[in-house]
Amino acid sequence: MDDTTRVEPSVVSRLKWSCRRGLLENDLFMERFFRRYEETLTARQVEGLQLLMDLADNDLLDLLLARKDPEGPLDIPVVRDVLVQLRQPT
Repeated sequence: MDDTTRVEPSVVSRLKWSCRRGLLENDLFMERFFRRYEETLTARQVEGLQLLMDLADNDLLDLLLARKDPEGPLDIPVVRDVLVQLRQPT
């Protein structure tokens, strides 16, 4: 699967479930992201989201609110691109 390959609905469903967070604020960012991109979600976006979902809730919120920038292994284009999409206002 290349970077632009759309993912199957079953993959999207599992991803949405794994993106559920303990902080309501994070959930709101995720819900908005999926409303915009669910129908066109690519393998690249899935990769970026999965890397972000490994973070603790507060660390993720800091990135979503642009209080911090990705560092270390998260400082890669795929994560930065998904963050731009997640941060887009309504």
